[in-house]
Amino acid sequence: MALALVFPGQGSQAVGMGRDLAAAFAPAREVFEAVDETLKQNLTRLMFEGPAEELTLTANAQPALMAVSLAVLRVLEAEGGFDLKSRVALVAGHSLGEYSALAAAGAFDVPQAARLLRLRGEAMQKAVPAGTGAMAALLGAEMDQARAICERAAEDPETGRREVVEAANDNGGGQVVISGHKAAVERAVEIAKAEGIRRAMLLPVSAPFHSSLMAPAADAMGEALERDPPRAPAVPVVANVTAAKATGPDEIRDLLVRQVTGTVRWRECVAAMTGMGCDTFVELGAGKVLTGLMKRNAPEARAMACGTPAEIEAVLKAL
Repeated sequence: MALALVFPGQGSQAVGMGRDLAAAFAPAREVFEAVDETLKQNLTRLMFEGPAEELTLTANAQPALMAVSLAVLRVLEAEGGFDLKSRVALVAGHSLGEYSALAAAGAFDVPQAARLLRLRGEAMQKAVPAGTGAMAALLGAEMDQARAICERAAEDPETGRREVVEAANDNGGGQVVISGHKAAVERAVEIAKAEGIRRAMLLPVSAPFHSSLMAPAADAMGEALERDPPRAPAVPVVANVTAAKATGPDEIRDLLVRQVTGTVRWRECVAAMTGMGCDTFVELGAGKVLTGLMKRNAPEARAMACGTPAEIEAVLKAL
């Protein structure tokens, strides 16, 4: 068995996440306390009690999701003697989950990851005025189709002016997310429907993530990562923007900056990990989004979600 740990991104948050972990395990409480103290905010209460609208804000959701992922890892270590360095071949995370993956592998400590993700969330929110950008999911579309739709939708038919609309996430299994100027994304949704794409719908997000409109946020992360750089991880990370292994701190820093505007190549990341021999994938943290995607992208692999006390028990038995 070759094991990879994968870490969820935005959209996996839900009110109540981490509450059972905190009630049952001191190592989980320690992670949540460290994040609260670093951010000078009772983020834990927001995670446990809501309101959902506030938890969903990018600047809250990003550090909160990382906190749950790292809390699960600390419980695995304390309760099951799980040793990442000797047991895990690769780590990877979807968008902000890449920071969780790197923190799990020791490239960041938990307070550092919380600081960086709070800044990342704020910078992404500020990069584009509210209402200017949008994202949409194309279900039943492959990457080439999505790119062709974006190319057609980029031009405003009334003015002839080109706007930004780009592939943001290649999640695999016929699921591509696009991102950019709101009008261009809306045009892309209409073109996709006309072309018979199974489903095309706008997403309830507050900014056009993983598009070139995020360039100001990429600049902000470049500065932040200069001040607060990663260390070498204990195991390689498979990076979103290259779908390849990375181990050097300078390379990782560069990849995290590029990731803000670049496509999350998740389908290719999974293919790379299976190509390197990984046959077991455990998703650490809130929800089961990546576990579901794993069934589409690597149906022959074993995939398990690990975010609750019962799931932790099941994973420790299985591993």
